[in-house]
Amino acid sequence: MTRENFLFAIIGVLLGFIVGFMLHGVMSQRDAERTAVSTQQRQQLPPDHPPVGSDGTGNSQQTMEQVQQTIQRARSNPKDFDAQIMAARLEYQIQQFDEAINFLLTANQLRPNDYDVVKMLGIANMDAGHWDAAEKWLKAAQVKDPKDVNVAASLAFTSLQKGDAAAAEKAIKNLEKIDPSASDLPNFRNRLAELKSPKSK
Repeated sequence: MTRENFLFAIIGVLLGFIVGFMLHGVMSQRDAERTAVSTQQRQQLPPDHPPVGSDGTGNSQQTMEQVQQTIQRARSNPKDFDAQIMAARLEYQIQQFDEAINFLLTANQLRPNDYDVVKMLGIANMDAGHWDAAEKWLKAAQVKDPKDVNVAASLAFTSLQKGDAAAAEKAIKNLEKIDPSASDLPNFRNRLAELKSPKSK
């Protein structure tokens, strides 16, 4: 090999190293950018959101297992207030209202003055069709917070479903006072008129 060929060979090897190093730097930067974007996306999502970029395989099974574990933990620890609330919310979401009510009653025994629990007991009983119990808990919630529009509307709905015209009229007037623009008011007024009409008796 001549001296010139040897020098060209060395230069070729050096260029190969330089190009390879540059390409590695570019790829590493792109990977870092993708990781940063993925991290940012995860930070913007709710805490219980599935991982970004996941194909969802196994998520349903994992979620069901987590639900069962949460409910079992609440049953095994009846003095754990937070566990009762979490289990109640899960049961409510899958429309197991009576199960949700049981967990909420346990939570209420632990913290009788917790407003959210009292309110949730009213709404869960309403959705379960337990009108008397719903009315009891909603009225208790209203004593604690007279300006809660959701409680006022739920109480009006419950009174109408019970067929109690006097209680419904009182509840509707109270809702009008709290929020004159409440979207439920027209429907409530119509149903009250039907309830008070001679045909409905």
